[in-house]
Amino acid sequence: METVDYILVGQGVAGTLLAWEMRQEGLRIAQFDDGRADAASRLAAGIINPVSGRKFEVAWQYDVVYPRAKATYRAMEAALGISVFTERDIWNVWTSAQMRAAFAQHPTPYSVVSPAPRYEGLLEAPFGAGIVKGANVDLGTLLPAWAAHAGVRRETLDIPLLQLTDKGVEYKDLQAKAVIFCEGVASPQNPWFGKLRFLPNKGEALIVRLPFDTTDIIKKGVTLVPLGDRTFWAGATFSWDYPDTSPTPEARAHIESQLRQLLKTDFEVIDHKAAVRPSGPDRRPMAGLHPKFPQVGIFNGMGSKGCSLAPWAAAQFVKNLVNGAEMPPEIDITRFFNALR
Repeated sequence: METVDYILVGQGVAGTLLAWEMRQEGLRIAQFDDGRADAASRLAAGIINPVSGRKFEVAWQYDVVYPRAKATYRAMEAALGISVFTERDIWNVWTSAQMRAAFAQHPTPYSVVSPAPRYEGLLEAPFGAGIVKGANVDLGTLLPAWAAHAGVRRETLDIPLLQLTDKGVEYKDLQAKAVIFCEGVASPQNPWFGKLRFLPNKGEALIVRLPFDTTDIIKKGVTLVPLGDRTFWAGATFSWDYPDTSPTPEARAHIESQLRQLLKTDFEVIDHKAAVRPSGPDRRPMAGLHPKFPQVGIFNGMGSKGCSLAPWAAAQFVKNLVNGAEMPPEIDITRFFNALR
């Protein structure tokens, strides 16, 4: 039987960053991923935005998590021989004078109130625009690169075959200290963590081609993220009530309508994608070992800030596992202890 330190289930943003942090500490892992096409990480544009809400407030823990995220992605690029992390201006096109005023009244270290004119004749921007200094992560390159590097097993972990023992867990030919579930939207069906209050929501996005190119992320209702060669990710929708995970004509029509309100140019739709996002009730990551079954853990619920939060949250979890360091209470699953008893 092969002995590893931890078995990881899932290889989206959360699973990939947790596996990376474990490897940096010299831990041996076996990682499983079912490769489901509707996983949120396979749709996401990997946007890192320092502000949130109508008042453009700096996102929770951003001054701490962003430097960690940048350093982590740069280290992964060097180790994997890829390029995935790009700092970008987020070009916010105002829909009203009130939005423009709100941006000016709530300055942050990441905002530029009076940018030089851009996109003349290309965007519908009667109220102007403001810049936020952000970034994005090319998950379409990062995730498969990590899978190949780490030897991720492309199979579904069969939970009935997973045995909890006094020493940890056993699964087929593997034994480990614990199994950590990073399975995204599948977590509500997990026998140990199904009682947690997950708030899954469906998102849809288009891949479009435009008659111009840029390195900026552009926002006005819809968000455009450059993919290169005049192609862009355009999205995303949010739906709390959905019959399945397939792309819908209604969502496509909605995104196309928003694009027409943003662009003065034509656009071509190349692809249409849909996925279901996992999120928790307080929009914070869920990390830690089960209080009753310490052989089982979870790392999930990164939400829309996943690419910025996951590197920092993964580092906190690994410090807890290796050194017994206290988990930050905002991400520790013991805050949901009553649901886990």
